[in-house]
Amino acid sequence: MSDLPKRVTINEEGPREGFQSEKKMIPVADKVRLIEALADTGLKHIACVSYVNPKRVPTMADAEEVAAKINLKPGVQYSALWLNQQGLERALRGPLHVDGGVRVTASDTFSRKNIGKSVADAMVEQRLSLKTFKDRGMPVEWGTILGAFGCNYEGELSTDLILQRVQRALDEAELAGFTLKGIKLTDAMGWATPASVERLIGAVRSKWPDLEISLHLHDTRGTGAAAAYAGLRMGVTKFDASVAGLGGCPFAATDGAAGNICTEDFAFMCEEMGVETGLDIERLIDVAKLAEEIVGRPLPGHLMRGGTLNAARRKVAA
Repeated sequence: MSDLPKRVTINEEGPREGFQSEKKMIPVADKVRLIEALADTGLKHIACVSYVNPKRVPTMADAEEVAAKINLKPGVQYSALWLNQQGLERALRGPLHVDGGVRVTASDTFSRKNIGKSVADAMVEQRLSLKTFKDRGMPVEWGTILGAFGCNYEGELSTDLILQRVQRALDEAELAGFTLKGIKLTDAMGWATPASVERLIGAVRSKWPDLEISLHLHDTRGTGAAAAYAGLRMGVTKFDASVAGLGGCPFAATDGAAGNICTEDFAFMCEEMGVETGLDIERLIDVAKLAEEIVGRPLPGHLMRGGTLNAARRKVAA
């Protein structure tokens, strides 16, 4: 396995992307309880809330209250998501970390469904956000391509289109006085496969060899772990994941297990291949069970039911 990275960074998306897709309201105390439990597993970045329109995403109407009640642990970055200038201003008023970045949606239809604006209109508004970052002295180092692997509304998306979207992110950042160091490729609609991950990362690297690449993969069609493994083989070291497989985008037009790749399952796979994660997987299993208890329904994570191989090895040796 010498072609795999020695270590990866896993960013936790469960409290944000997970709870935003739940059909019932989750009590503030339970959201905070899950976030604080995750902070004790070795995770260094936890996405906690989304500052979005509560009429469109009612389960995030309590974002300010949740953010205010988290007992912040030193050394852990607790972040907030925003999608427009109004959301950014709300986020900046709160206690959580706000990432400066550039987002470009691959599909125009998904952009309209997800944020209510065309790609072109969203970019015009995003210039206000970039100006805000510049005025506040905040760094902008990463661009994000939303829905980079395919669209449930428009179908297959060409590699050329995605490269155009990457170029757009780089250009918008440069126009605002920033230089991006990396691009996050996301797959809210569950189109990523090992072949498409290899193809798209290869194409991005061929054109911009110095850009770092991060992956945000969903397991909608059961290919999440395989796609993540392909990313590892391509040298990707930054991944988003969600405890117990919580989550999904409410506007991705998919049913079933639409959550991110499962944090503890992916961390287990990495560790078994000799790729360090810095995470306490046994604790993550406990938090996955807590997440399932909080939402009150079965979640798609496997490790919380099957257990780790280390636990199996200890049992056999006893």
